[in-house]
Amino acid sequence: MDLISTTEQLADACARLASHPVITVDTEFLRETTYYPLLCVVQMASADEAVVVDTLAPGIDLKPFFDLMANERVLKVFHAARQDIEIVWHRAGIVPHPIFDTQVAAMVLGYGDSIAYDQLVERITGHRPDKTHRFTDWSRRPLTEEQLHYAVSDVTHLRDVFAALDADLKKRDRSDWVSEEMEVLTSPKTYDFHPESAWERLKTRVRKPKELAVLMEVAAWREQEAQTRDVPRSRVLKDDALGDIATHAPTSLERLANLRSLPKGFDRSKWGSEIVAAVQRGLARDPQTLPKIDKPRNNSNGGAIVELLKVLLRMTSERHAVAAKVIATVDDLEQIACDDKAEVGALRGWRRELFGEAALALKHGRLALAIEKGKVVRVSRTEDAGQAVAER
Repeated sequence: MDLISTTEQLADACARLASHPVITVDTEFLRETTYYPLLCVVQMASADEAVVVDTLAPGIDLKPFFDLMANERVLKVFHAARQDIEIVWHRAGIVPHPIFDTQVAAMVLGYGDSIAYDQLVERITGHRPDKTHRFTDWSRRPLTEEQLHYAVSDVTHLRDVFAALDADLKKRDRSDWVSEEMEVLTSPKTYDFHPESAWERLKTRVRKPKELAVLMEVAAWREQEAQTRDVPRSRVLKDDALGDIATHAPTSLERLANLRSLPKGFDRSKWGSEIVAAVQRGLARDPQTLPKIDKPRNNSNGGAIVELLKVLLRMTSERHAVAAKVIATVDDLEQIACDDKAEVGALRGWRRELFGEAALALKHGRLALAIEKGKVVRVSRTEDAGQAVAER
């Protein structure tokens, strides 16, 4: 294992790694007090070596690393890749490609929903990784021998995990399923956070166009403020406060001061005036330009249908050894209950073949669920004479 602290060392290491068809990659970063993650360490491994890069070393230029991440001839293997990719996107404006995410692959192969790295390593290799330095302060220097050992083990164990998962995917003819997920993970749209679309990430529900317009403006203000100050969004304003502002639409500092969800004295700060201005911009927006608000679903049996679809989903997950989360979400099920042509992942590609078609058949009575010998089974129903045949 080599500790890399100069640009020349990094360039040499990346050149060696680029000669391999597959490398494993992990990062250590801090994000508790910043908007953008602070990249502290990068660790990489090929079949021949493992390296640790001190990304905070004075004068180091990470361009060789970013070039390697963009090298189309090298498959980059991550576990739970989204945050690692986000860091590269923010620092270099590129998305690593091609990639393989072992967490996604594990879900496709039935290891459960979003399995943790250490649990996956133990289940596949029998080795129990040391968790001691998981929450260490990776920004402190010098790095200890224990930290370096921990960092290296992350990518060396990942080699064995990748080999086992890749072989199993090919054996079960599911490699394309993972490839489909990687297309989403490697899309720049996944990481391109524009303030104007910040409201879409909020769970706050609004019922009127006026509330939506205010929410869009205030959420955009918060996003810009968090980016400018490089602090977490919640340090600027919490989500529940955004919802409160959208509902009450305070157009003066006096009205803003009446909102209990805001910190005491917030109205007297410079941000108080900026929020009032954002509220006023929202109220001035043309309602015709706003996105449509999802209306409550009127299907009186919608809840019951969703519950049946949940049973079918769990049954399908267990039957095919695929994590339910990767097949369909609860939102998918709710949309399917209301619309046969819903634009959801569960009605596209391999998911439709595995689950979506059966979900629609269940919804329209062409399929039923029954209990047989203590197990839930699917029962195909034919129109003639109400015949039913259990699927085993």
